Amino acid sequence: MKLQLRRPICFVDLETTGVNVGSDRIVEISILKKKPDGSSELFTRRVNPEMPIPAESSAIHGITNKDVATAPTFEQLAPEVHSFIGDSDLAGYNSNKFDFPMLVEEFLRCKIDFDLRTRKMIDVQAVFHKMEQRTLQAAYKFYCEKELVNAHSAEADILATAEVLDAQLERYPDLTNDVDYLHEFTKPKFEPLDFAGRIVLNDKKQAVFNFGKHKGKTVEEVFRVEPSYYNWMMQGDFPLYTKKIITELRNNSKA
Repeated sequence: MKLQLRRPICFVDLETTGVNVGSDRIVEISILKKKPDGSSELFTRRVNPEMPIPAESSAIHGITNKDVATAPTFEQLAPEVHSFIGDSDLAGYNSNKFDFPMLVEEFLRCKIDFDLRTRKMIDVQAVFHKMEQRTLQAAYKFYCEKELVNAHSAEADILATAEVLDAQLERYPDLTNDVDYLHEFTKPKFEPLDFAGRIVLNDKKQAVFNFGKHKGKTVEEVFRVEPSYYNWMMQGDFPLYTKKIITELRNNSKA
């Protein structure tokens, strides 16, 4: 069963120097763009991260410093990536927690405001974990009855992810073949506002801190009682997108 589309959807996978959204960088990006007319486009590029790739990361995705030495930086690729995605919805594997916030962070470093709030997002891993609890390789074997060759290559992973979603829609008749529905189905219980999970919405749809000494308290309350906490966060090692969100919340509370 193929995913029904009202507008294009981009399946995104990133290989990176590490898993810290605030400090690590992209070394490979692959985007599979599916369109409502059934056609698709594939965009894959190696990226010079402008920092050393740790050996433990190279051991996972196979990309070394030598492989990206002459590759363009993300800043050089950013306009092309931004144009390719356009106003598409987004999908990926563990993408809500990692790939999407990492991509936003890279765009913000280039002064490009890539707003996820205007898009529907499907995390294929969330569907899989709710239904079967497995890894991408196991998901591919379980749903598609194939072995995933070249796992942790961005292109191989994202092609497999798109195929797994089609197979999931075929297997589970109670899953609605609709991007809006899958967006709601795959998002976490407490929706993160900053996608790094530092700021989430509680049951009352209030923005609350999800870490540290103020965990569970509303952002508005903390900034009112302890204004210096905002400055501490802005000067700390938090993702740029997290800082953008707390600044918006702070400014809105003063309006």
